[in-house]
Amino acid sequence: MSCDKSEKKITETFNNISSYYDKMNNIMSFGTHYFVKYFALKSLKLKNGDMILDLCCGSGDFTKIFSKLCPKVKVIGFDNSVEMLKLAKVKNPKGVFLKGDCLDLPFNENEFDIVTVGFGLRNIQERKKALSQIYKVLKTGGQFLHLDFGKHNIFSKIFDLYVKFLAMFFVKNPQSYLYLIESKNEYPEPDELIKEFEDNGFKLLKRKDFIFGIISVQIYTK
Repeated sequence: MSCDKSEKKITETFNNISSYYDKMNNIMSFGTHYFVKYFALKSLKLKNGDMILDLCCGSGDFTKIFSKLCPKVKVIGFDNSVEMLKLAKVKNPKGVFLKGDCLDLPFNENEFDIVTVGFGLRNIQERKKALSQIYKVLKTGGQFLHLDFGKHNIFSKIFDLYVKFLAMFFVKNPQSYLYLIESKNEYPEPDELIKEFEDNGFKLLKRKDFIFGIISVQIYTK
């Protein structure tokens, strides 16, 4: 059975887990998630003045990392969860964060040099429509970075068991973290995603897998 990825359900889920979201990410990944994000973003060609759109920005890790990698870029964090955006603003007091729907981006065509989505695209039911919106706002020759779970291998299955254990005993809303597992396992593997993204107009520039292939980053251009 497919996960419920309606806008209402996803927004409700992330609002509910916001108070312990960062803490759980640290526990689930043994603290490695931040380093994976750092090295993924470091793979981008950044230059002063770049306009960056971070879709599904969550608690604002990407904005924080961008400020360290290249302080003179301009980043807009975009998410539909008010509670997650509050966390992002606390983490990045000078950051710009907007609430909105990834399927209807309120930006001009060819507005951004870089668009990033970290652990968010799999939560969008109409993925093709989201990709078309990303394509629209990205400049020709711009970079699109996608970071999410990767191969459905034995290490991924071990991770599932670990998350189920944590969810059952250490969080107030375990169903939200069971959704994490379901959405991860429904999401296409990187090889399938690359074909899908290229079918929607993007061209793969590079790919790197982390933690035995459990996590994968791909960078595309328009």
